Amino acid sequence: MITTEQREKLRGWFAGRLPDDLFASLAEVTVDREEITVIGRIPEPRLAKGASDAEKEAAVQSRIQEFRERTREDRVAVAREAEHRFRKKVSWGVECGDERALFTHIAAPVMTRLRQPERQVLDTLIAAGVARSRSDALAWCVRLVQRHTDDWLTELRDSLEHVQRVRAQGPDTAQPDTAPPPDAPTDEE
Repeated sequence: MITTEQREKLRGWFAGRLPDDLFASLAEVTVDREEITVIGRIPEPRLAKGASDAEKEAAVQSRIQEFRERTREDRVAVAREAEHRFRKKVSWGVECGDERALFTHIAAPVMTRLRQPERQVLDTLIAAGVARSRSDALAWCVRLVQRHTDDWLTELRDSLEHVQRVRAQGPDTAQPDTAPPPDAPTDEE
């Protein structure tokens, strides 16, 4: 778990390291054990007044693709430096209008043991065509929980950060206690 201060320093590092003309603004920097995801906002394409939804969608998709190709070298250079410094993979994404697109990001395997009633939930999602496999079904369930419990997860993360701050203020647990126990014999006896 990363603290708010560590997250702010990470965001600051990217804000300072990214070329000024890469993004219109740095929208989000998220991190977990395996990956740092950097998402920037890029300008929407200018369209004629009254453009159809299909034209707007195609223009946004084209803008995202153009950005991805044009900025690849700059993003790779920053990612290499960040991966060396932070020991995590760096993934990229953009926001353009209401659209968010992620480029080559990690899908980390997660092992779990499920009892039959839990497996039946996944198998029902497969049978209904919601997911192709148990893995897809489990990922779908995680996204559903994430979408509906943002407030609860935020509160839980804040609590974990508080616990980390309190632990950091305590005595250094890495140092062994050198004092003998009160009832241990001494050399003077």
